[in-house]
Amino acid sequence: MPRDDSGLPRQNLAVAAARLQSHHLGAPLFVYGTLQFDAVLMALIGRVPRQRKASAPGWRIASLEGRVYPGLVAEDGTIADGHLLNDLSTAEGRLLDAFEDDRYRLLDMALTSEENALTYVWEGDGASRESWDAEGFRVHHLERYAERCARLAPTLKARTSPA
Repeated sequence: MPRDDSGLPRQNLAVAAARLQSHHLGAPLFVYGTLQFDAVLMALIGRVPRQRKASAPGWRIASLEGRVYPGLVAEDGTIADGHLLNDLSTAEGRLLDAFEDDRYRLLDMALTSEENALTYVWEGDGASRESWDAEGFRVHHLERYAERCARLAPTLKARTSPA
């Protein structure tokens, strides 16, 4: 897939804009890091959406220096495994947008299943050459991380609720 100056896949801007708008109308969301854990989804949005396994070719789930959560980075010849969330509401989509910080960009991407989905791609510094260890996160960090998400969720909901 052709890449833009940032190294991210080039996409049709009109299609991307329409998909980003549809994200708030329940468009599929590919999750690969902490959002693939039911405890984190429950803490943030109060439920576990319908989901299934999915993979994104040309992407790697990178460890981020000094962080327990990962970032998705473009890397030829790799495949990122995760889950496809299929039934997010508008409010849930907005809350997840607010949860992800400004070093992530919501991007429309092709999956190995020949369908597209939105995902959060890491654009910040500190992406390691090492891949993120989901099992290590589950064992060592998930419980505290989910508790932190539960404390943060009311603030995110208030910030993203229509006035």
